[in-house]
Amino acid sequence: MSTGEKFVQMFIAIGLFFGVVALILLLTSRLRSRKGELVQSATFVLPAVLMVAFGLLYPALSTVKRSFQDRLGQEWVGFENYSRIFTDDEQVRVLINTALWVILVPTLATLIGLVYAVLVDRARFEKFAKALIFMPMAISLVGASIIWRFVYDYRDSERDQIGLANAMLKFLGFDTYRFLQDAPWNTFFLIVIMIWVQAGFAMTILAASIRAIPDDIVEAARLDGVGGLKMFRYITVPSIRPSLIVVLTTISITTLKAFDIVRTTVGGNFDTSVIAYEFYRQSFVTRDKGLGAALATLLFALVIPIVVYNVRQMRKLEAR
Repeated sequence: MSTGEKFVQMFIAIGLFFGVVALILLLTSRLRSRKGELVQSATFVLPAVLMVAFGLLYPALSTVKRSFQDRLGQEWVGFENYSRIFTDDEQVRVLINTALWVILVPTLATLIGLVYAVLVDRARFEKFAKALIFMPMAISLVGASIIWRFVYDYRDSERDQIGLANAMLKFLGFDTYRFLQDAPWNTFFLIVIMIWVQAGFAMTILAASIRAIPDDIVEAARLDGVGGLKMFRYITVPSIRPSLIVVLTTISITTLKAFDIVRTTVGGNFDTSVIAYEFYRQSFVTRDKGLGAALATLLFALVIPIVVYNVRQMRKLEAR
């Protein structure tokens, strides 16, 4: 079957689907009973349910199934792929890198965003300062990676430098450094890129939460002689705790799915690969679909608890 015929069949299926939905709505619009309302409600929900089932549920179950098969997806190998993830030296390095990302990025990005939000709160240059740190959020991760790839660019010390970092080192009299090639420090330099992007998100959410702290609480604390670091520790942080949790968990989810930075800067080389990039490499580069599916399943298992916890915290925040 040609591509054109497939498209024709797809459009016919879509047309029939909407035709059936329209017919059901027409029939149920004439029903005023409780049963008619239920049928009409189900008609509206049905498209979303089908899209979730075919676009999310089926691929997820298929991936889990594939994770228990060999690299060609022909024979069952049990937990062999998962065993490789936790025993193979290369895969263990991937897990260590992922752990570093998940620990450092949310913590440092949230801390920087919080400190920045407190320092520029109600300052005369507040709008400009907040726009300055939020600006990286307007750049895609691929764009940010390209920018920092030039910042980290390496050339011999005798040559003219186009990388800002090595140009500064040479200006100060030091030898140039391979920021993206020398493990394990190259992983930390890649983490800096994600922090640079996510700090603006943290600052925006936390600044809004700080503004929402009731003035009477702040005034009462000041009357009791609380100020400076004590105000920050005992008033500001406890008051915005739900927002802090939401920011931390949201950035954690984004960090677990970090693919663009690793792919764009070093292509996963020099011991910089993380789970999100490794399952792509195993599935589409080395063609080990079993291991790739196992890595994807592991990533899914790591993200789900954080998503659930994040949703609960956001509901609590909205209920305040």
